[in-house]
Amino acid sequence: MKEIPDMERPYEKCLRSGASGLSDAELLAVVLRTGSRGENVVELAKRLLYHSGGDGILGLHRFSVEQLVRIRGIGKVKAVQLVCILELARRLSKASASESISFSSPASVAEYYMEDLRHESQEVMKLVMINSRGKLIGENEISKGTVSASIITPREIFIEALHRQAVAVVAMHNHPSGDPTPSNEDILLTRRIKEAGKIIGIELLDHIIIGNNCYISLREEGILEKG
Repeated sequence: MKEIPDMERPYEKCLRSGASGLSDAELLAVVLRTGSRGENVVELAKRLLYHSGGDGILGLHRFSVEQLVRIRGIGKVKAVQLVCILELARRLSKASASESISFSSPASVAEYYMEDLRHESQEVMKLVMINSRGKLIGENEISKGTVSASIITPREIFIEALHRQAVAVVAMHNHPSGDPTPSNEDILLTRRIKEAGKIIGIELLDHIIIGNNCYISLREEGILEKG
């Protein structure tokens, strides 16, 4: 492994100046700890960021353990460490935002779930459950792979909401293409959820479709009020 001069080693730099003084590659290097043959750990970290497709650290969210271990110098231990660090970062971000989320604001809801959903390679549908005080009480993944009115039943949609005594829900799913424009199936599914909610007394507040750093609210589009 190529040696890094003492004054440039990320671990020592963090001790001297704090983590905020480290570059993205240096922060990754602290997690990775060791480099690979002919390459020090900072060089390995830079190469890993290069593999993220030009998105820098944000691109790392797309990697699974299986994909990471295909990169030279990243073994199973490093891959597990990386995906756990990324998951921890995602949870910290959500925890800090949970108190400020407003379910009357589609932008607020979309921002809260953006990092959860925009990196998914398949369509994932969540049902977000809300209590009588307008607070988040839980979420349930009701579909992964295909979001379709033909395969998602009212029972799947509302069983957890009833269990948690939710008074309202927000439906949410992603478009892996990055374009959140609703399809005819999306509109049909929205109306189906709305009608089922009316029957059991749980209001559908919105159906939000997440794209790549963008979203569409079917309530804002007026689609929720139609039909």
